[in-house]
Amino acid sequence: MTVRIGLVGARGHTGRHLLRLIAGRSDMQVVCAGSREFAGQPVTSLAPEAEPELMFEALTPDDVAGRTLDAVILALPNGAAAPYVAAIEAQAPGMVIVDLSADYRFDENWVYGLPEIYGRGRITHARRIANPGCYATAGQLAVAPVRDLIAGAAHVFGVSGYSGAGTTPSRKNDTEALSGNLMPYALTGHLHEGEMTRHLGIPVAFTPHVAAFFQGLTATVQFEFSGPQSLEAITERYHTAYGDEPLVRLTDTIPEIRDGAHFNGAVLGGFAVSKEGLRGVAVCALDNLLKGAAVQAVQNLAIALGRPEFDGLT
Repeated sequence: MTVRIGLVGARGHTGRHLLRLIAGRSDMQVVCAGSREFAGQPVTSLAPEAEPELMFEALTPDDVAGRTLDAVILALPNGAAAPYVAAIEAQAPGMVIVDLSADYRFDENWVYGLPEIYGRGRITHARRIANPGCYATAGQLAVAPVRDLIAGAAHVFGVSGYSGAGTTPSRKNDTEALSGNLMPYALTGHLHEGEMTRHLGIPVAFTPHVAAFFQGLTATVQFEFSGPQSLEAITERYHTAYGDEPLVRLTDTIPEIRDGAHFNGAVLGGFAVSKEGLRGVAVCALDNLLKGAAVQAVQNLAIALGRPEFDGLT
């Protein structure tokens, strides 16, 4: 049977990629696509791969809960998911929800879906899945294999394209303000800082920046070890952790933005250990709209519903 999916927030950058990725699978279909701004227009006007008869709708929470759906993907701004979740809980509690906002990443009743680190077993048959943030995905992939060796905090320096600021106009997606510029923001207390700290179980200090390119991000992570380590031993940890993961590419070189942009997975490399063996560095590049959002949502949905995880992704 084809999985029937509702997509709320279909007109955004991530929604566009979700429409494309799901259209590329034979076992999933978007049957309703929510956008107040584009209501009444054919979805093919934004995503040519979509079903020709599919139209954008101004979907209310009750509309979504009342449809015959197997799953709904909420690609909404932070703080907007709750009414949809409440309506589904009341009217269709068996419906799978994958939420791309930060609203439920700290909720014990939701499964946090980063399969390469926290496993597929937790996601299988889950009905409430919180999709990790883009920076949080990159930072955790870089830290997880060595987190038991780290003394103190891991320091994550991140730079992303301005698509990460969404479609609502702001200085962070103003191409004129970004031209020839690198813009630091949220220097303490960023949501992804708390997210990484919570799920890794160690302190993380995170400094995000936005630059003038559209999509992709890089995270350079530094950590101090509790005792001397060799580069060979550290590198082996990454190969043990991710060597069999189809969406994680390991490299001996330093990943750059262009390595991760438009790639469905993550590129990890740049592994380095200081001369005395007490400080290490790893670099992760990925696409903030793909592995940092849409691809990960499709992975999580496929795992939860018992469908092939990597169809259309590798």
